[in-house]
Amino acid sequence: MTDMITPRAMGTDRARHDAVAKVTGTAPYAADHEQAERVHLHPVQATIARGRIAGIDTSAAEALDGVILTLTHLDAPRLASSDDTEMLILQSDEVAFRGQLIGAVVARTSETAREAASLVKVTYEEQPVDATLSAERDDLYAPDEVNAGHETDTASGDVDAAFEAAEVRLEQTYTTPMEHNNPMEPHTTVALWQEEHLTLWDSIQGAHTARSALAPLLGLEPEQLRVLAPFVGGGFGSKGKPHSHEVLAAMAAMRLPGMSVSFCVTRQQMFTLTGYRTPTISRVRLGSDRQGRLSAISHDVVEQSARLYEFAEQTAAPTRTMYAAPHRRTTHRLATLDVPVPFWMRAPGECPGMHALEVAMDELAIACELDPIELRVRNDTAIDPDTGLPFTHRDLVGCLREGARRFGWADRDPRPGRREGDWFVGTGVAASTYPALMMTGNVARVTYDGDRYRVEIGATDIGTGTWTALAQIAADALECPIEDVDLRIGDSDLPTGSLAGGSTGISSWGTTVVTAARAFREEHGRTPAAGATTQAEQPESDLTERFAPHSFGAQFAEVRVHAETGEVRVPRMLGVFSVGRIINPRTAHSQLTGAMVMGLSMALHEHSVLDERWAHVVNHDLAGYHVAAHADVADIEAVWLDETDEHINPMGSRGVGEIGIVGASAAVANATYHATGIRVRQLPLTPDLFLRGDPQRVAR
Repeated sequence: MTDMITPRAMGTDRARHDAVAKVTGTAPYAADHEQAERVHLHPVQATIARGRIAGIDTSAAEALDGVILTLTHLDAPRLASSDDTEMLILQSDEVAFRGQLIGAVVARTSETAREAASLVKVTYEEQPVDATLSAERDDLYAPDEVNAGHETDTASGDVDAAFEAAEVRLEQTYTTPMEHNNPMEPHTTVALWQEEHLTLWDSIQGAHTARSALAPLLGLEPEQLRVLAPFVGGGFGSKGKPHSHEVLAAMAAMRLPGMSVSFCVTRQQMFTLTGYRTPTISRVRLGSDRQGRLSAISHDVVEQSARLYEFAEQTAAPTRTMYAAPHRRTTHRLATLDVPVPFWMRAPGECPGMHALEVAMDELAIACELDPIELRVRNDTAIDPDTGLPFTHRDLVGCLREGARRFGWADRDPRPGRREGDWFVGTGVAASTYPALMMTGNVARVTYDGDRYRVEIGATDIGTGTWTALAQIAADALECPIEDVDLRIGDSDLPTGSLAGGSTGISSWGTTVVTAARAFREEHGRTPAAGATTQAEQPESDLTERFAPHSFGAQFAEVRVHAETGEVRVPRMLGVFSVGRIINPRTAHSQLTGAMVMGLSMALHEHSVLDERWAHVVNHDLAGYHVAAHADVADIEAVWLDETDEHINPMGSRGVGEIGIVGASAAVANATYHATGIRVRQLPLTPDLFLRGDPQRVAR
């Protein structure tokens, strides 16, 4: 059991510390930092998907008034070698995907830079393009591991024999499309090289993460690079590490000492430069007895990676944890394609993987003639089936039962096809899990200035409420009013802070702040002298050797499907979550409902359409790539169980950033079946899929 701090500020509903600055427009985002002699960069991007540059002519661009610098592979600075080949731009004439950065123009105005970039003449030697993902490819391979260090494949028992012997068998394939992160603030970097030091004002989820990746690549010592990210307008994983645009801005700045080089990535450019959720093909097999008790589970995933750099999403990983069964197997296979590099998108792996599993569980419940909630309850487990370890806290059943009570599930007629006028009406449920882990290597410093406590750590607030929640933790750890805490974050010159990602931020930073606060009190007492300071590192933990730390949830959705048009509306959604102690109800509710809206968007709209002939996303803006709008979001509510996880950290909390999206799309999909009797096994749930007469795409 962890040595817990006493909650005083924690658990109270407090307004965001940064709220006034954000609503008044005074919070400085990456592009807002005023620097002397700002200049603007516009990239030159490859217009082929695979081949090499035969020639590149920048003379017309250089002749344009206002142009200061051009960069190509012929004259760009040499970078250090790196395992992250996505970052090694302008180092050769090779082209690995359409939209790859192959040059840059820097000019006095952004308009001039854009025009000049269009004047750069490039000729290519093209090679055949392969951008087709299929489970039938003969070149699929198993990566060494998948994201977050998960094993590629797992197996226990004899799945094939158990499946064939099962009284009830379900075998289906579920697909999710390529999807792109679209945070409110596009990726932006402002770079300044001055007196042998590089400063980056960056829209990034971790200032220290950026410095540790970029400094060696650029041939700099860590102390020569400072990254500032005090306010970040969303990230959803896409800003979890630097991408090639940061490297390009830094290259240009180091050629232009004293000039602030601004590279504001356009919305269209984000569809090639900043990652995306890989499309997935999930083959799920479930075997059970007539009472719904699982005997066999297998989840085999095919997804794509890029020829330039491998990224393997852990799509089947949640299936290893969610339900008990004696015979189990999960696999991941990749197709290497001529496409941009996939990367993190909110709940990578868990989100598409749980969609497949939870739609399959709904189908199994129908085959067993069981209520979908009862099926999940019967297969609950106190022991992680994958590791054999007990969970730090698991109350999936509590989430399902409380959700059923709040949603009015007891009144549900299980028969599909209920109609109200022109609309079919149905309800659905899905369960969810997400790992509750911590990043390592954090350091925090506490200083008393004679009036207030300055708490410093290189954490990042990406719109999640870190400025507020971390101050609440610091106040309780120091046993002082929150008004006496002066929090400093978002700067690589501060003590080391891990990135804001994987729902690890508050757990990781909060634990470190608590450690530093306790050390400060031990060293300086209750009445410290002005200038007293203490710095402490995050303690080592053997948590994952003793427990399986996970959060859980249950999502409920009501849908209406128009009988003539197939339009899907979601008038009501409810999520109930088991996430430990809530640090700030206001910010937690915002995170959970925001994630549910993103899951709703995934269910109904999001689909990056790839033209396989050119490996080009054709709907590469918010006019063509649809996300949920106000009209799509009616009644969405998130609640949580009253609990404290006494094993995981001194706050008793688990992350809330991603669990809200996991299971949301499956709940909507299951509700559409209940409404129409049409089972759709692909996303998004577009109207055409509910128009009768398409047996190849729709199973009835």
